Amino acid sequence: MRKPVITLLLCLLCLTGMAQGNQSIDLKDITSGRFRPENIYGVIPTPDGDFYTEMNAEGTQIIKYSFRTGEKVEVIFDVSQARECDFKNFSSYQFSPDGQKLLIATKKTPIYRHSYTAVHYIYPLKKNEKGVTTNNIIEPLSDGGPQQAPVFSPDGTMIAFVRDNNIFLVKLLYGNSESQVTEDGKSNAIINGIPDWVYEEEFSFNSALEFSADNTMIAFIRFDETEVPSYSFPLFAGQAPRIEALRDYPGEYTYKYPKAGYPNSKVEVRTYDIKSHVTRTIKLAIDADGYIPRIRFTKDASKLAIMTLNRHQDRFDMFFADPRSTLCKLVLRDESPYYVKSGVFDNIQFYQDNFSFLSERDGFSHLYWYSMGGNLIKKVTNGKYEVKEFLGYDETEGSFYYTSNEESPLRKAIYKIDRKGKKIKLSQKEGTNNATFSTSLKYYMNKFSNLTTPMLITLNDNMGKPLKTLVTNDKLKQTLASYAIPQKEFFTFQTTDGVELNGWMMKPLNFSASKKYPVLMYQYSGPGSQEVVDTWNISWETYMATQGYLVVCVDGRGTGGRGEAFEKCTYLKIGVKEARDQVEAALYLGKQSYVDKERIGIWGWSYGGYMTLMSMSEGTPVFKAGVAVAAPTDWRFYDTVYTERFMRTPKENAEGYKESSAFTRADKLEGKLLIVHGMADDNVHFQNAVEYMEQLVQCNKEFYALPYTNRNHGIYGGNTRQHLYTQMTNFFKSNL
Repeated sequence: MRKPVITLLLCLLCLTGMAQGNQSIDLKDITSGRFRPENIYGVIPTPDGDFYTEMNAEGTQIIKYSFRTGEKVEVIFDVSQARECDFKNFSSYQFSPDGQKLLIATKKTPIYRHSYTAVHYIYPLKKNEKGVTTNNIIEPLSDGGPQQAPVFSPDGTMIAFVRDNNIFLVKLLYGNSESQVTEDGKSNAIINGIPDWVYEEEFSFNSALEFSADNTMIAFIRFDETEVPSYSFPLFAGQAPRIEALRDYPGEYTYKYPKAGYPNSKVEVRTYDIKSHVTRTIKLAIDADGYIPRIRFTKDASKLAIMTLNRHQDRFDMFFADPRSTLCKLVLRDESPYYVKSGVFDNIQFYQDNFSFLSERDGFSHLYWYSMGGNLIKKVTNGKYEVKEFLGYDETEGSFYYTSNEESPLRKAIYKIDRKGKKIKLSQKEGTNNATFSTSLKYYMNKFSNLTTPMLITLNDNMGKPLKTLVTNDKLKQTLASYAIPQKEFFTFQTTDGVELNGWMMKPLNFSASKKYPVLMYQYSGPGSQEVVDTWNISWETYMATQGYLVVCVDGRGTGGRGEAFEKCTYLKIGVKEARDQVEAALYLGKQSYVDKERIGIWGWSYGGYMTLMSMSEGTPVFKAGVAVAAPTDWRFYDTVYTERFMRTPKENAEGYKESSAFTRADKLEGKLLIVHGMADDNVHFQNAVEYMEQLVQCNKEFYALPYTNRNHGIYGGNTRQHLYTQMTNFFKSNL
């Protein structure tokens, strides 16, 4: 479960030492995005090395820029210039691996968090004698209906995609001839080439389809979800958007959702020989209930990397499979006494003779370098800090690029290290840095912010030297100079268990240490998450600080950035230590001279909503009010992959599930409680809310409930966000 995008990243002026005005922030300013900072979205490095592209805001052009100068090079696609273009704008695009074609997506229709269908078009990037992209003819990828997860072959002559759970192949050199690769796809039964719901949600991908390096084979994961139980929720006509067909009689949506302890999809890897049309099943030695979260062809066409986890997710195996003989060889195994984090998959990158791997085997996430034979060559990084992301390896220089929190668990910086261990910090400023490198690794775009600096975007060379500043947000700073804005401050404290926790607080405007203020605590608290980080944003919490509340956030045990022992100490009993730490935070705050300890509230969304319930029912009556949004209430209701990663199955860990359930401690609930949930939440089902409310009824506990028709886990659409935050504001004002 990942936190939904509920904190709108609406930056505001809070530069240290700069005078602030008196104008008040309005709630509508928060929910409407009025102060949203300038950013650069959807940057795609081009295959030709030192350039990048981005869409314009209108979705009508793709513009190419230089990584070295930041200057516009050319418009490589324009809907008004492309010949035979029958659409006015588009949603996204991708390059063919050789950089000679674009695949442009229009009419996107979201399915779940990552998946969507779209109508795709092929656009050849032909040049004239001056080297400028000409106005070429654009062609539809297929006339058979919208497509999912299209993938180019390495030579750019073929595209495979999924439609109605089956794989199709388009050969561009043969008049875009289309053939069907699989035929057994069926809704809520068999899926080819794309993940099922739980794989998409918890393993964070939307394509399970790959071409071999020599363009002769397709590999894909086949999901048989026949035995996975179905879940249904009602749909109504509603508004924004309105479903007119449901005006008189409501409908329902049914899909496969495996809850903790129940069957998952049966998965296997198959390969398809493009020339002979032969389909084979890989002989993979994994448990019958094991996971296959990724497949990736290496640069060697005879080596298909298949990444697997056992159901407990404490053992990661990577096999190299021959797509024709179907035989597999175990190349890498990584085990944990707790669980292997799912982020491992996308940090594995394959090179001619080596591959990268991130492991927590020494207690912290570090970069390891292996031969393609599976032999460990070296541990690249070392220390009591976490490598957050592997960014690339320069085979010519022998240099590795990565981000880590070496400076502080609250910060992230960009580093370069060579084969001999000589390390250079590339990012210049302390805070949160995120890099997008050119494909040549000669340049990178850095997005930086910290508590006192809004988004700053620069282009840099691979020694960290700034080459050009692209975004400063100076206009935003000027706009907000007239506003009165609370500022975040970091703090630490030690719990009675002797654990040091990190937090931030925003003091009310015109704060006086001689007064006592009500406190509103915000948290997420989920495994590996971090809310206390050195970055700059404004959210509803900022608004509440302008309303006279001391707003506080504390990352308790189980959160990320501080190594495996701190993060995984909640294993098999999630929610218990985290709730205790939120209570400890409230008790600590209550001892401060400027806090009214009788008026402390807490709120959170998703796992944070669950933690609100657990903390208010911990047995220490420290919270006067709380709001739980989209909260899981009993882990038996949640999906297999996420829940069992931290809890194993209910049968294996009955006592842990009992202690981790909000139901178990419902009779201890203290304080006023508002429960908020979307009725069409496909992630944390509405069932969590209504069953917990029934438990409160039977315990004779008062509560308030706010359901949102047809809303999913994000609870948005039309005026929904404004309504939600207005209700939350009024609830806390009434009860704190």
